Amino acid sequence: MAARPHVTVFSADGVKSGTAVLPAVFTAPIRSDVVQFVHKNMSKNKRQAYAVYNKAGHETPAASWGTGRAVARIPRVPGGGTSRSGQGAFGNMCRGGRMFAPTKVWRRWHRRINQNQRRYAQVSALAASALPALVMARGHSISNMNEIPCVIDDAIESVGTTKAAQTLLQKIGAFDDCAKAKSSKQIRSGKGKLRSRRHVMRRGPLVVYAKNDGIFQGFRNLPGVDVADVSSLNLLDLAPGGHVGRFIIFSKGAFAALDSVYGTFRSESKSKKGYTLPMPVMKSADITRIINSDEVQNVVRPVTRGTKKESGTKKNPLTNLNAMLKMNPYAKTMKRNATLFQEARLAKKATQSVSKATLAKKAKKAKAGKK
Repeated sequence: MAARPHVTVFSADGVKSGTAVLPAVFTAPIRSDVVQFVHKNMSKNKRQAYAVYNKAGHETPAASWGTGRAVARIPRVPGGGTSRSGQGAFGNMCRGGRMFAPTKVWRRWHRRINQNQRRYAQVSALAASALPALVMARGHSISNMNEIPCVIDDAIESVGTTKAAQTLLQKIGAFDDCAKAKSSKQIRSGKGKLRSRRHVMRRGPLVVYAKNDGIFQGFRNLPGVDVADVSSLNLLDLAPGGHVGRFIIFSKGAFAALDSVYGTFRSESKSKKGYTLPMPVMKSADITRIINSDEVQNVVRPVTRGTKKESGTKKNPLTNLNAMLKMNPYAKTMKRNATLFQEARLAKKATQSVSKATLAKKAKKAKAGKK
């Protein structure tokens, strides 16, 4: 969807009024990991510092009683005549004492983010907004839309009332997402309902304009709708919650200005000095198409059907001659030589024993003759 050279431009009545060239930013690589990392750190930068009172738990001149009184050496409240006197103080285990490791306002609340990472995250979020699958996966209702990305002619920038903005969204088929956001409004769970954020609501479409001729005032009161200038897009609006695929409605002027704001793969951005779009690592992200291509299939080995099973049990070569001969064909000759060597040794030993017996017999006769 995002690789088309042209995108249809619709009028405020939902009728096709022309085409526009697809900006290069919509063909940039989508890195959801970079988007989540940058969004997490950006969301930390609007936190307000909080801490406990720096003297809490230490507003008494407590001192330890020391040793020798059979009590712990924790500092104790001075005085008498009241249950408070003699109580342990200061420690986090004591009633009325300070907390362990009290929170301080000089905690590291904010995070610095690499500029190239921030730009990469914005580019990825914009590229993901051109894929209907990712937009629907994020939860937006775009079934009545004619085309994604949605581009409306510059007449949308002069819509100055909420009623006219609602009528325009109904004609182009985008009001279903606003109705879904409105119906999702509910009371927040937890203590946030006591802290000026009582309700929660899903996000609807993001309206991006190039010139504010009343569009901001016209769309800002619709439930779930956010309005932003194309020259100052924010990742918190492009990917709420760190999830890519925000439903975005562009004016024709804003859509045409994306190339000058973010640049292309060859030309630099006019507003971001020295910045060009990140080059994609893969020319085609369709893994199935790559695997089934002729170039890959010609070099991979064919699919093996079934497995080769060995017949019978495995023989021990040390006890089975046939198994040994498969491993070492010379084993038969070695075994035969060993047998012949043993037979020759035994024959030689038998001959030596006979000759010794004969000599002994002759010696005995000679001795008897002398007597």
